[in-house]
Amino acid sequence: MLNRSFAAFVLFAVFLCGTAWGQEFQLQDLVSEALSNNPEIQASQARLEASRYRVPQAGSLPDPMVMFGYQNEGFSKFTYDSSPDSQFMISASQMFPFYGKRSLKEKMAQIDSESLEAMHRNLILKTQSKVKELYYDLFLAYKSLDLLTRRGEVLDRIESLSISRYSSGAGMQQEVLMAQTEKYMLLERAEMQRQKIRAIEAMLLLTLGRTTGSLPGRPAEPKPQVLTMDLEKAIQVALDRSPEIQSRDRMIEAGRTRAQMARKEYYPDFTINASVFPRGNDFEDMWSLTGQFNIPLYFRSKQSMGVKEADSYLVQTGREKDAIRNMILASLRENYSMLTASEKLIDIYSKGIIPKAAQDFELSLSGYGTGRTEAIVVVTRIRNLIDQENLYWGQMMEREKAIARIVSITGENGPAGAVNGKEAEKGAGKSNEAK
Repeated sequence: MLNRSFAAFVLFAVFLCGTAWGQEFQLQDLVSEALSNNPEIQASQARLEASRYRVPQAGSLPDPMVMFGYQNEGFSKFTYDSSPDSQFMISASQMFPFYGKRSLKEKMAQIDSESLEAMHRNLILKTQSKVKELYYDLFLAYKSLDLLTRRGEVLDRIESLSISRYSSGAGMQQEVLMAQTEKYMLLERAEMQRQKIRAIEAMLLLTLGRTTGSLPGRPAEPKPQVLTMDLEKAIQVALDRSPEIQSRDRMIEAGRTRAQMARKEYYPDFTINASVFPRGNDFEDMWSLTGQFNIPLYFRSKQSMGVKEADSYLVQTGREKDAIRNMILASLRENYSMLTASEKLIDIYSKGIIPKAAQDFELSLSGYGTGRTEAIVVVTRIRNLIDQENLYWGQMMEREKAIARIVSITGENGPAGAVNGKEAEKGAGKSNEAK
């Protein structure tokens, strides 16, 4: 019976550890790959480059028009060389927009390009944040699988003790069955965790821009980040640097320019036309120079409506900026609250709950070995210990995700927003030396 139990334990451990073994990959490698290969970023980059090409086009003159033809007198015969009214016609015309329209169109195109550039930076920051959050979720899933493996090893010890006690007549068969049932429940949780790992990996591969392949192993344990900004500083930095706010600022400026352009439409554009009329025989060639301009006759239903449309768009962009600003402030406060709560819970778990739960489990396990404690007590204690450790790591990853979101919101994508633990220690050491 003991040999059968040992074989079952080996199969159990292999099942639990199957996805946890393998080489480790680093977070920064995934972030770099996503920035290089993510299709959304590549599309955004192409859209930005296209907008830059529109700027010189908007400031250019309209294409000149060339006209050529022939004028004949009568329908019965070809009268060129015999009639003074028969002639070839060649003309060229160029339209000149009213003063200021070209520069306003070019300015609008330039501002639109700058707005797209800000949104491109925002997409980069959000992609970085998404990769980090998926990485932390994946690490937590693997860590949970590790904890389940550890719990399985302890359950095997409990099963062995229960079998020994049952064999000696000191225990009941119910205790053996309870330990074995707990192990099968653990197998169920492990399979659910493995499915979660596959789902997170699929989302991560999608973000990385991969269509095939898989991740090389499991994520390495992330280094704890130290946020260098308090909430007030983060709000100030976000209002100054957030790409979303910068984009809305550009859109507001574009709205003002569009309103100016709409008012310019009250003024006519001019077209200059130069023509030459070659005539045959001894008839002298003719030429003409004419000008024409449009009359904004229907300004009440056209130009004035365009001005009102531009003014309404300007109001819209201003309100959108207010909405984005409020959303950013609320998100910063939410993530700082989450960060503070996670740090407090991490401290409680690491200094209080987990050490006491571990001590309680060891006492119950030793008591079960001597017959002073029942198996249900030991199983409950190990379940509680592993669950508390899982909650501890969950809060660790929630803390890292909160920092990643704060860094994204504030528009910081480098050490100015957050540094890892070793960099923070170096900074603290330099500060102490300076003092």
